Amino acid sequence: MSQTFNRLLDAAISYLEALRAEGVHYVIVAPDTLAALTQPVQVAAPPQPELPARSHQGAEPEERIGLQRESTGPVEMALPIGLPGQPTGESLLNKPALPPQAKAAAFAELRQRVLVCTKCPHLAASRKNVVFGVGNINAELMFVGEAPGVEEDEQGEPFVGRAGELLTKIIQTMGLRREDVYICNVLKCRPDTPGQPTGNRKPTTEEMRTCLPYLIEQIELIRPKVIVALGATAMEGLFGKPVQITKIRGQWHEYRGIPVMPTYHPAYLLRNQAVTEKRKVWEDMLAVMEKLGLPISDKQRNYFRSG
Repeated sequence: MSQTFNRLLDAAISYLEALRAEGVHYVIVAPDTLAALTQPVQVAAPPQPELPARSHQGAEPEERIGLQRESTGPVEMALPIGLPGQPTGESLLNKPALPPQAKAAAFAELRQRVLVCTKCPHLAASRKNVVFGVGNINAELMFVGEAPGVEEDEQGEPFVGRAGELLTKIIQTMGLRREDVYICNVLKCRPDTPGQPTGNRKPTTEEMRTCLPYLIEQIELIRPKVIVALGATAMEGLFGKPVQITKIRGQWHEYRGIPVMPTYHPAYLLRNQAVTEKRKVWEDMLAVMEKLGLPISDKQRNYFRSG
């Protein structure tokens, strides 16, 4: 391809990426523009030896990529910018942030899409409420959990049961309020439990993969300085592979430039009341506070120390 074509292509890609950073997920293409896009690219090339009559190697560009010149009528096409739910790997810290009004509008639009989602028909049929997330969309600290439980499904808010009460206490002990941070889950619907009147289950890999684009958009819009992954499932959802939380908790990871601290889920602490386990989670929170530059008192440093 010519250098001019490459420059135009790079400019178009940069423009689309800028739109996506502003929360735009589709662009409208008029019929005449679409028709122009289907035309063969004229590229100057040195003379070539004459070839025999048409072969598959000589097919016109629109035939090779499956486009057609004919149109059945005036149609506007929405072309997606990138692949939904697929992070580019580019650090979010290097991308321009949205202005406050645009950010709020993009977040509201995302919420509306999530609230009516039926991508997992079995979950949509069994849920009472979609649990989108709650908190400050400008938060520096984001907590990511596994999936809604019974109480969360009833109220439409994450972490409102006993585990949620404990998480709230942890946040307050850090010197913050629940409304200062953002709290959400990998899965936005409660995993169904057919035939079981009570209890919860872990989301399947397919369910997490289907719902992950929504979490990614939340992270892209909020751009927290630190993410706390509550439990192994949260880490699996973020990084795409199973982990053993006992082996990785307390060790910093990175998601597209954002530090991630994996720690035990509050539900684990409700099952295991040992002071040593509580201290492990608190040590993880102390590391988060240090990363955020929050003040730490001697009293905070000594929580759950024996003797």
